[in-house]
Amino acid sequence: MNEFQIVSLVGLTAWLVLVAAGLRGRGLNWSKGIRLGMIWLGIFLVVTLFVSIVGDM
Repeated sequence: MNEFQIVSLVGLTAWLVLVAAGLRGRGLNWSKGIRLGMIWLGIFLVVTLFVSIVGDM
């Protein structure tokens, strides 16, 4: 693991801590947070798939 990967890992961990604190501050419980995360993941996957298919044409 080089220094760029370590910096990236530290940044990602800090980002996750900030997101978790923000969600907790808004009163979201784990089940609703996971559900919203899965919805966003699905949106990104659909958009990525669409761009990939359209880019091949």
